[in-house]
Amino acid sequence: MSRSGYTDCDDDPLRIGRWRAQVASSIRGKRGQSFLRELIAALDAMPEKVLIKNELVTAEGDVCAIGAVCKSRGLDVSGVDYGFADEVAACVGIAHQMAAEIEWENDEGGWRETDEERWSRMRRWAEARLVKHV
Repeated sequence: MSRSGYTDCDDDPLRIGRWRAQVASSIRGKRGQSFLRELIAALDAMPEKVLIKNELVTAEGDVCAIGAVCKSRGLDVSGVDYGFADEVAACVGIAHQMAAEIEWENDEGGWRETDEERWSRMRRWAEARLVKHV
């Protein structure tokens, strides 16, 4: 199973369904919603609206979506392996299902897009998942 919880050879639809339910729950929960608001604020505060993929924060300061939050918090992520959603999740205090989902969206959700387009798509993605209170 990949870090996002998806796999091409999984023939257990119940397992996939459970994973998707866990992802949805982690995003809808208080901690997930708080992180989404922080993510949106971190993205909006970026002087250059670009996101990289396959790394949290580069030595040059380029970031992925979760890396934008790490950078805004001033976190040292040099010891965090981006390939392990558990490590990324622990670093920012979210469920590993949510971290895996954001990583997948950031890295795989767009096809042939520029870093600027990735920023726009991830900003829209986060905004669309905010729970609207009535």
